[in-house]
Amino acid sequence: MRTVTVGLLGCGTVGQNILHLLKRRQGIFDDLGVRIEVTGVLVRDASKTRDVPPGTPLTCDPAFLQESSVVIEVLGGIEGPLALLLPYLRSGRPVITANKALLAECWDELREHALAGRLYYEASVMAGTPVIGPMSTVLRASTFTRLQAVLNGTCNYILTQMEGGKTYAQALAEAQALGYAEDPPTLDVGGFDSAHKLTVLARFCADGDFPYSAVQVQGIEGVTLEDVAAARAAGERIKLVAELCQGNGGWQASVAPRRLPATHPLCNEGASRNALVYEGEECGSLIFAGGGAGGMVTASAMVGDLLDWLIGFPGHVPLH
Repeated sequence: MRTVTVGLLGCGTVGQNILHLLKRRQGIFDDLGVRIEVTGVLVRDASKTRDVPPGTPLTCDPAFLQESSVVIEVLGGIEGPLALLLPYLRSGRPVITANKALLAECWDELREHALAGRLYYEASVMAGTPVIGPMSTVLRASTFTRLQAVLNGTCNYILTQMEGGKTYAQALAEAQALGYAEDPPTLDVGGFDSAHKLTVLARFCADGDFPYSAVQVQGIEGVTLEDVAAARAAGERIKLVAELCQGNGGWQASVAPRRLPATHPLCNEGASRNALVYEGEECGSLIFAGGGAGGMVTASAMVGDLLDWLIGFPGHVPLH
């Protein structure tokens, strides 16, 4: 039995669920001949009460990174995680992250580590619904033509509530009360969260260096009850759609509210679920749908990435 040391950056909802899932899935680690040892969990306030397994080493000091064979990052934000992760990656050790903003906006610093297979980030898009794994492996045999996706559960929830007659302001307030939307909610409702995720996806199927700045972004703030009613009268629904397709001699990426037929695959999921339609010349049209947020849903993908690393699979390598 070999010991694998794991460092965890962040202990919010996702981080706490990762710690519990590591315990819950102990049997599968035993089957691999591995004993997981958590060397440290970086938090802002180590005295704060958290739902973690007994004996969890909560600390405000990231020194435990030196003793960690692999790091799982769920801090969120950009500057703080980047400052911690870059020296660690440069040491040749792997990182598992769900941080789509970091991946989208700091690619110049991270790309060489992704190409080396040291970055694992299935949870950065659609959380526990696997889309990056297929795109980075088997789907590369097919010639990619287009993708359309609903990638933000908050916007999906708000637009669904508006179909029931609530105003945008009412639906947003309800989403915040339920914990679906951040405060302020700009990243979600402004379309920027979806744009981060679309940028990550574009690097697997269009251009390995696709820049975040190339995504045209429009949020849902301007959608009215009249817009929703007009769409419904025409047998359509309004969704915040992330799309990547060919146009004007290159790849065009956009995030914007769009009217879609009510029978469209992106309209057939629940109020807060994510969905993606991938189109390739050889593979045809493929539909991915499932939970795109949530503590345990996200934790499942991140512990799955850990298992991939333990088995010997490289991280998610973009086109190059």
